[in-house]
Amino acid sequence: MIKSMTGFGIGESSDGRYNFSVEIKTVNHRYNDIMIRMPKHLSYLEDKIKTTIKDRINRGRVEVYIKLGYIDEAGMDIKVDFQLARAYKDRLNELIGELQIKDDIKLSHILAVPEIIQTESKKVDDDSIWNCLKIALEVALDNVMTMRKNEGIELKRDMENQLVTVQHLIGKIENRAPLVVIEYKEKLKERIEELLKEDCNIDEDRLNYEVVFFADKSDITEEITRFKSHIKQFSNSLMNEEAVGRKLDFIIQEMNREINTIGSKANDLYICNYVVDIKSELEKIREQVQNIE
Repeated sequence: MIKSMTGFGIGESSDGRYNFSVEIKTVNHRYNDIMIRMPKHLSYLEDKIKTTIKDRINRGRVEVYIKLGYIDEAGMDIKVDFQLARAYKDRLNELIGELQIKDDIKLSHILAVPEIIQTESKKVDDDSIWNCLKIALEVALDNVMTMRKNEGIELKRDMENQLVTVQHLIGKIENRAPLVVIEYKEKLKERIEELLKEDCNIDEDRLNYEVVFFADKSDITEEITRFKSHIKQFSNSLMNEEAVGRKLDFIIQEMNREINTIGSKANDLYICNYVVDIKSELEKIREQVQNIE
């Protein structure tokens, strides 16, 4: 089943000590590009997070936002530098005495020094925090994959309908191609007769030579065969369970190349019009392919 590269999912998990919230957004990208934003003290988990994501997502830009909350106060340490506080108070008293200022030292004066009271995160239990985070991450990934699969179903349906149109048009070109040579021979013969009037007979051998030359020059049989083969390959690839975005993109390029050759060789207004219609449908398919994993 093909999958879109567009998805969104949220996951949450709590184990009584830690509370994780994970938000994942994915958009189309040529490669598998993962961007993670999370608390700095959890950066050591980045490789594990990326490995977990790559097991589920093969292609696209993945933006991950991780929030960690502590269920109780045990998550933070508050440290007071009493020695610095006493030294600061003593220096303030000396300053008051030296300047003969009548004022009292207040706690707010001491707290104005940022180094006296500091807060920092406590050392976390690596295994516990990863197990809790992984649950939230997996839930978010499940939601993302569900959205990517659902959109992939819609993309597949649209492309299959467009392929039917393309197949119908290439069939018209295939039916029209033999008539081009016949019409060319008739027009050439009429033109020669008009120029020569009734004074001379037409050299049938020369006429046939010109027709054969035209037929060989405008022959599009091989291009049509390859184009129909590409349609079949594209259709079969839509049934593939693996990531096929790059393969589909390549097939569309080949289909464009063949239809351009058909347009340049056909020398027929009807076929040229069909070619324009096919190129229009291929462009619609190409835009859809750009968002397939």
